[in-house]
Amino acid sequence: MRVLVVSAPLIGHAFPLVPLAVALRDAGHDVLVATGADGLAVAKSGLPVHDVAPGFDFGRIARGVFLRHPLIARAELAGTAGTRGAGLLFGALNDQLADPVLTLATGWKPDLVLYEPFAPAGALAAARLGVPAVRQENALFDGRELLRATTARLAGMLRRHGLTELPPPTAAIAVAPPSVLRQDGWPMRYASYLGGGELPEWLREPGDRPRVLVTRSTLTGPGDAGPMPAVAAAAARVDAEFVLVRPDRRTARRTLPGNVRTVDWIPLHAALPASAALVHHGGAGSVYAALIAGVPQLATHGPGDRRQNAELVARRGAGLAVAPREITADTLTRLVTDPGLRAAAAEVGQEIAAMPGPAELVARLEALR
Repeated sequence: MRVLVVSAPLIGHAFPLVPLAVALRDAGHDVLVATGADGLAVAKSGLPVHDVAPGFDFGRIARGVFLRHPLIARAELAGTAGTRGAGLLFGALNDQLADPVLTLATGWKPDLVLYEPFAPAGALAAARLGVPAVRQENALFDGRELLRATTARLAGMLRRHGLTELPPPTAAIAVAPPSVLRQDGWPMRYASYLGGGELPEWLREPGDRPRVLVTRSTLTGPGDAGPMPAVAAAAARVDAEFVLVRPDRRTARRTLPGNVRTVDWIPLHAALPASAALVHHGGAGSVYAALIAGVPQLATHGPGDRRQNAELVARRGAGLAVAPREITADTLTRLVTDPGLRAAAAEVGQEIAAMPGPAELVARLEALR
């Protein structure tokens, strides 16, 4: 079976699709990933990749879209736009992706197309070729809502390819733990390719004090330093060790307290088991990493889906949701000492561990042919 995997050209969108793609490849199927820009880093996993977005510039797309929709732009920066901002941004992006993805699919002739909710260009290719399409969730949204918001902006693209609407997927794959968010589809344990990086030996075992990992977004833009500056400012008054992962340049140049260390890119999943907590910018990949490890997290409010992600974590009781400016020594102390946070995080970790792994879905996908 030939499987075309279609992702938006962004690393945070492409990497969560890799584990299932690798499971399909390991089961003997031909797999090709269609993405672009930093998403092309999935090639390091050994999967063949095709660039369907040469010259992609997400910032340019965002500026063009939001200049035309200033009210939605303001809401998107505040994290209160829901799917409206995503619909505009990824509608514009998929209008550009549609022709290259369809050209690739027409020539490669997949038997099945696996796509993420932010890449309905994959669903278009499947519809035109008459092959099954499978939507795989990779975030903390309801993929059906995302697709509705995105395809609402793609009427021109659909007409261009002889369609009035996209047919529903043949199947869907849900990765969120149900106690955090119920998604539509076959359940599958969330996993993500980490893209390499070496884990220093001292991060493999717990330290003398609780260790808190602090990360930031892989995207550049407003608030891309995330919670790091606030954590660095408060850390000296907290009985814990803080590790800043890929600190932004301004934070890295500061004189940091003695209980703060810095590291370059590391495999986060390997460092979390020896850590007491994770502080991050609210991205879906970071939320999932902490939930899988069963450790409390502090997720900050921010643009796009970050506010919603943070609030989902707080609602489940598995962490805290605050604005970066609200991070204090008391907030960080609670993060590493509150037994309720630890218990809820551990419960979600066990819930995720009980979900089927990617390899367990291969037979179900094979049956769709």
